[in-house]
Amino acid sequence: MSTKRVLIAAPRSFCAGVVRAIDIVEKLLETHGPPVYVRHEIVHNVHVVRDLEARGAIFVETDHEVPEGALVVLSAHGVAPQVYRKCAERNLQVIDATCPLVSKVHVEARRFAAEGYLVALIGHAGHEEVEGTLGEAPGAMALVETTDDVARLRPKDPGKVAYLMQTTLAVDEAEEVASVLRERFPAARAPGSDDICYATTNRQQAVRAVAAESDLVLVAGSANSSNSLRLVETAERAGVPAHLIDGPADIELGWLAGVSTVGISAGASAPPAVVGQIVAALAGLGPVEVNERVTTTESIHFSLPKEVRSP
Repeated sequence: MSTKRVLIAAPRSFCAGVVRAIDIVEKLLETHGPPVYVRHEIVHNVHVVRDLEARGAIFVETDHEVPEGALVVLSAHGVAPQVYRKCAERNLQVIDATCPLVSKVHVEARRFAAEGYLVALIGHAGHEEVEGTLGEAPGAMALVETTDDVARLRPKDPGKVAYLMQTTLAVDEAEEVASVLRERFPAARAPGSDDICYATTNRQQAVRAVAAESDLVLVAGSANSSNSLRLVETAERAGVPAHLIDGPADIELGWLAGVSTVGISAGASAPPAVVGQIVAALAGLGPVEVNERVTTTESIHFSLPKEVRSP
């Protein structure tokens, strides 16, 4: 039996914003004790959610599901200002786990709107992050998913258009939309710095590196994880078949037929252990030679909110 090569992308798995959000819930479970209510999935990953549920976290879709006066954690994706108001009306103790890089986009949205700009948000409809950002200035913002959406924009003043981006987009696709927007509105204001976060960009670059040497790419991540889906698309755009899997049980043997090199990555919300489980499953099917492809290293760390810091 021939040996399969396994190329593991680095960076992969948890980013600083995800680590911070999970740490917040874990520390509250330790100090406050269960139950700890969390509005929406703290991050988009089935393993993370199940693990925290088993320890006493209760995930809810709306603040109305949280008992009055109870403690509630807001997910890493961010929320609209009206959510904070509703929580205050019900005397909920709010702990905000919004990723600081998402908070940056919220600040930009408020600033552009206050200056009288129509703010085009490049992103995916229905995603929690997008809904939260649009809620910062609903009267001054428009969601732009495609270049066709750019053509439909009707600003009162074509000279006062700005654009922002969801933090977990595919870099190439987002820039394609942004370039069309700049062509139509040459005076368009861009974000002060990249909105697509460092972790999203780094993981896409790493996937491109392993895809260049692979016959198949497997991405660990859940189906509702935007950044994980973008990793699959990144590999596919490189001309390599790719699949999103929550774990080794999702691997179909047919995918491996005729494959000599398998690339593996994990979305920013997927636990590192899942990659090891996938490699072990492949090794169970026959001999493997495992190598890591490191495109950059990450050292970013976000501090915890004051409410959960150790004294």
